[in-house]
Amino acid sequence: MNPVIVISENDNVGTALEPLEAGRSIALSGTSIVIAAAIPRGHKVALACIRTGQPVIKYGSSIGVATADIAAGAHVHTHNLSSERGRGDLAASTPLQDGRIAEPPDDRRNG
Repeated sequence: MNPVIVISENDNVGTALEPLEAGRSIALSGTSIVIAAAIPRGHKVALACIRTGQPVIKYGSSIGVATADIAAGAHVHTHNLSSERGRGDLAASTPLQDGRIAEPPDDRRNG
């Protein structure tokens, strides 16, 4: 099994299915890349050079833009990627009602 999954031929990143150690060579679609630094399982690896400002394509869709030049085989994450999808942990704080945190909506009413 390949240690990196690539869904679309348009992708310029793949997802590590296992931890990838620096120096490891990975064969993908008739080419090979060398892992530049350790990449944790579930994180992205650049399949080709991605220049600053270029879109990062995963699963056939842009997930953001490169904030720095990214070499093939490099770890792609928050240090070199600005997401277009937003981060849930940076969402606006929960509004207060009467000095206490508002209760979340009860979705069970719809079911």
